[in-house]
Amino acid sequence: MEDWLVMAFDSTQQALRAEMLLEYAEVEIDLCPTPKEITAGCALSIQFPQESLAIVREIVLQESVEIRGIFFRQAAGYEQIGLEEGTG
Repeated sequence: MEDWLVMAFDSTQQALRAEMLLEYAEVEIDLCPTPKEITAGCALSIQFPQESLAIVREIVLQESVEIRGIFFRQAAGYEQIGLEEGTG
């Protein structure tokens, strides 16, 4: 799970909605506790492989899923990446 990203949420409702949408799109995901280094209003996060980032971004933007952010793990903690294509 080294190259997996974490998507954090402000509400459980949005986390569960994202889970449903991503599973429907057959994206490999894993529900997990939100890492303590990420400040979010919801204790649930979704992990997904880095290669699925494009489809995850597309679904979040198309379906207006409210997220705190998408993060990748670094030695010093978590770094947020941009939601729009090409930002980071």
